[in-house]
Amino acid sequence: MDHEDGAGVSRRAFDVIVAGAGAAGLMCALRAGQRGRSVLLLDHADKVGKKILISGGGRCNFTNLHCRPESFLSANPHFCKSALARYTQHDFIALVDKHRIAWHEKTLGQLFCDGSARQIVAMLLAECAAAGVDVRPAHRITSIGKSDRFTVDTDQEDFAASALVLATGGLSIPKMGATGFSHAMARRFGLAVTETRPALVPLTLPVPEISGVSLDVMASLGKARFREAMLFTHRGLSGPAILQISTYWRPGQEITIDLLPDLDAAAFLKKRKRTRPKAELRTVLGEILPARLAQTLAGEGTMANLPDRDLAALAGRLKAWTIAPNGTEGYAKAEVTAGGVDTAELSSQSLEAKKVPGLHVIGEAVDVTGWLGGYNFQWAWSSGWVAGEAV
Repeated sequence: MDHEDGAGVSRRAFDVIVAGAGAAGLMCALRAGQRGRSVLLLDHADKVGKKILISGGGRCNFTNLHCRPESFLSANPHFCKSALARYTQHDFIALVDKHRIAWHEKTLGQLFCDGSARQIVAMLLAECAAAGVDVRPAHRITSIGKSDRFTVDTDQEDFAASALVLATGGLSIPKMGATGFSHAMARRFGLAVTETRPALVPLTLPVPEISGVSLDVMASLGKARFREAMLFTHRGLSGPAILQISTYWRPGQEITIDLLPDLDAAAFLKKRKRTRPKAELRTVLGEILPARLAQTLAGEGTMANLPDRDLAALAGRLKAWTIAPNGTEGYAKAEVTAGGVDTAELSSQSLEAKKVPGLHVIGEAVDVTGWLGGYNFQWAWSSGWVAGEAV
């Protein structure tokens, strides 16, 4: 059905237009379609779900068994509760099982496809097809307006709908086509957008030249603590523990790293001084740390020659190595964008803008950021589903 605006421009009309065919947009579109709505799903890329395809090393870490509101950052920590409760990780797992996609738990509740991330995209597209969703990749939106309905013009064709969903994600991984489109559109409609920054991102700082060395650590900043692997890079630090803590970090803050989370370092060094007095310090440290890191941390000298106070000071550094990053590797290397459309502008039940009836914002474009390990996908599924229920 066509819709003519006041200027006499004819536009193809739908009940719902979803801008952005990533995880959140696909879920929203298929749910709205299942409810009998006529749905148009637009994406500027030549194929849908590009970020899904590269996630988890191509195997898609599609959710986390331990998903709970405490695993998400937002200016309003309560905002995510409603959506996460109404469409849970178990609901998404049931969908994956229905499509007979084999999966496994890796560590810390992270669920991955046994095969390829392409299976998740194929599943979502199959659900969209079954629900009659009109999926159109390679459609770049050129303008959005609103009179009695939303008008969405593209470089291919022009459309209209009574509901519009912004689902184009954040600023992370620009080479995949990420832009600030949803944030810009939200501002156009008068919605506040909180400060955005790269999250789940490597940190830059001068570190020992031991690029490629990895070890299990506990990284802490304020009340946030993450026990996972840390990796030394040419530019600073990376690995899951660092990516996790980076979401909480702000310039000027210090992060504390326990390089030996399972060990009483002071007691260990004291004991080795007694039991292996002739051993070099680097050899002793090599028992509990990667060899290249042990060599970097240890000066010359045998255990017997080291004063107790020096060993105690070394133990203190190993248990609480304090770093002050000078920055991050930016959106190019960030897995997600922290910040986004202010949750105060949206209903937590439907993700509809309070000031603009019919406008919804979902997924990464909203100021809700999950931990590493499938949490951000779950926010995409949950926020997409509740918006799909509401439009």
